[in-house]
Amino acid sequence: MAPTSRRSLDDLADRVIACRTCPRLVAWREEVAQTKRAAFADEDYWGKAVPGFGDPNARIVVVGLAPAAHGANRTGRMFTGDRSGDWLFGALHRAGLANQAASTHLDDGLELTDVWVTSPVKCAPPANSPTAAERQNCAPFLTEEFELLDSARVVVALGGVGTAAVARHFDLRPRPKFGHGLEYAIPGLGTLLTCFHVSQLNTFTGRLTEDMLDQVFERARHLADRPVH
Repeated sequence: MAPTSRRSLDDLADRVIACRTCPRLVAWREEVAQTKRAAFADEDYWGKAVPGFGDPNARIVVVGLAPAAHGANRTGRMFTGDRSGDWLFGALHRAGLANQAASTHLDDGLELTDVWVTSPVKCAPPANSPTAAERQNCAPFLTEEFELLDSARVVVALGGVGTAAVARHFDLRPRPKFGHGLEYAIPGLGTLLTCFHVSQLNTFTGRLTEDMLDQVFERARHLADRPVH
């Protein structure tokens, strides 16, 4: 990727971090950062919007939902510092897409290869439920992100909300139905690959297993090597 594109991704991250468009989300993320969770009482919370991160030349883009209140809203990086991230980064490491299997804070040395991790909503929402207006306010950030990630060939959508956001972004018709391991064509880009979210609700209950997650990223790597039609 050209240096100008790298700077553009950095510029986008700066604008995401500075965003205060949605009053409800701003109030919530800052309240959480002040009150904290007892286990993290001695830590300084990020308490701002959280940009995507990873390899700017990524062919695989992972799309979640939004920052976790005591995860990315605390650490400042998507999926960093929570149990969902343990599952995601563990799978990326096993697939050869991350240099380490866990991520606890911004400066922990994590590096992603051929993967970019992002979300359609950039602020932690109350009850993990952004409103339609909040999703719409954030949509231009995701649009710009995909424009800058011009090597992207596969989008791995985590959960039904992530799948719906990707479908809206690319205006996929008919709208994809969510299910684990389903594939849909994204004209001009490649493939949408759906996956159960790495939430504790899914991983603790066995709805999503490590083998299932590994199969998704094995498939994503294979699809990334295919030519785009």
